Amino acid sequence: MNSITTVPDQDALRRIGASVRARLEGDPGVYKIPSDRAEIFAVGDFLTPVECERFVRIIDVVARPSELHDTSYASKFRTSYSGNFDPHDPFVKGVSRRIDDLLGINSICGETIQGQRYLPGQEFKAHNDWFYTDQPYWKGEQKRGGQRSWTAMAFLNEVEEGGHTFFSEIGASIEPKPGVLLVWNNAKPDGTPNLDTLHAGTPVIKGMKYVLTKWYRTRKWR
Repeated sequence: MNSITTVPDQDALRRIGASVRARLEGDPGVYKIPSDRAEIFAVGDFLTPVECERFVRIIDVVARPSELHDTSYASKFRTSYSGNFDPHDPFVKGVSRRIDDLLGINSICGETIQGQRYLPGQEFKAHNDWFYTDQPYWKGEQKRGGQRSWTAMAFLNEVEEGGHTFFSEIGASIEPKPGVLLVWNNAKPDGTPNLDTLHAGTPVIKGMKYVLTKWYRTRKWR
């Protein structure tokens, strides 16, 4: 994995991290995953069963083979299907705003919500959500809103077997439960990227897995 040689947006990441941390820790409906190496929180029943079912149907329409900045679908690194939701759809917009309100992050910093579908055997190998600023793609991402600060991911269905979200550096394996929203800070409290947020979508063994993900930037996302 490539080393981080610069820390753009560090001050913004530090400020956003402190603000969201205080908000989540003060919310009695939010559970903090025990760890002193990464800030990971969970909210049970954030989405209703009806909302989950509706998102599953949307994903089935928009899903295409997933790709990465520098690793193609053919590499088998990320073998799921994914697609962006229509940000102007009233249903999508309403849920997106609820996530914004939970974290207290300005909606203009949020990327378009993406849905993902995993079939048996499909996975997303260990990765971090923040951008490596020594890579060619960073110049483009810097103009589109800068570094990613927080990630929000919701599980949408019961998975027969497999499909956990595994944070390998802290040893946390989170079973997909429909309606649960998982959020984590991609940076450390000082605003530097947190390598301990390394996580994987482990292979689905039986059934299918549906999730939605929303990433936040340090500035307005374009």
